[in-house]
Amino acid sequence: MASPSSVSIQAVQAIGLTVSDAGRATDFFTGAFDFKVVTDSVISGDEASYLYGVPKAQVRIVSLRLGEETIRLMEFLGVDSKPVPADSKSNDLWFQHFAIIVSDMDKAYAQLQKFSFTPISPEPQTLPNDIRAFKFRDADGHALELLQFPPGLGPDHWQAKDALFLGIDHSAIAISSTERSLVLYRDLLGLTHQGSMTNIGIKQETMDNLFSAKVIVTSLTPAAGRLGVEFLDYLTPPGARPFPLDQQTSDLVHMHFELLVEDIDAAVEALEEAEKTQVQFVSPKVIDLPETMPFKQAVLWRGPDGHNVLLVQN
Repeated sequence: MASPSSVSIQAVQAIGLTVSDAGRATDFFTGAFDFKVVTDSVISGDEASYLYGVPKAQVRIVSLRLGEETIRLMEFLGVDSKPVPADSKSNDLWFQHFAIIVSDMDKAYAQLQKFSFTPISPEPQTLPNDIRAFKFRDADGHALELLQFPPGLGPDHWQAKDALFLGIDHSAIAISSTERSLVLYRDLLGLTHQGSMTNIGIKQETMDNLFSAKVIVTSLTPAAGRLGVEFLDYLTPPGARPFPLDQQTSDLVHMHFELLVEDIDAAVEALEEAEKTQVQFVSPKVIDLPETMPFKQAVLWRGPDGHNVLLVQN
């Protein structure tokens, strides 16, 4: 059996998200938050189909960078992507967002208001320790967050004032069990558990637009890089809905962590043999990819709550 240490994640290399129109989404992220285009390419054929689990897939992938972090916009060409459920809530298990760090919340919020978005929070909220946050959805329904740390709080790199938008701190997923998710992400994948805390009260309710919200927030970090993973385990309210069983990578609800590993074959072996992780593979095997892709090999799988993870080897 492969050792869990063989799956040690080197970095959260990117966040991937399926979009209905890569051009429109690129204009939004570059205009609203100052992301920069890194690559723009199309993958098709068996490599794309088997990697993403979508027959006859033709996928335009636009990689965008902010600070040191990357997102990849994926448009499945010729496919009518299923929309994100209109009544989505923050405790539904398909919820995933990423947090963009800003140096001035008021200026960042003013810039965002020049573009089309749907608020989750009614306005930027001041949380305990004077952290400021605002949650919203883009035109495709993806949940996003603006986050500002006050002086002296948070990592030093988020204290910079040389830019309005500084980078991405984490991507958070709604989960059903903190302990079960730790078995997968901490014990098997090797992310470092930085701690957990329980958030409750009117500020949390207002930010999430979720009455009686009580949530265990757990932070994990990889060996390198600034982009981390966060769990959102909502204890209340009840009624969180599971990830749609018929989800496809081409659906707009799709987001994934792109986790960089040194030995992808050993990682897959460990995931296959660790029964408690309840992992489901989307890709039937490790896929060798063309040079136009930002990684040489990849395999897509889903965790116990349905969240997607793309393991890659460069």
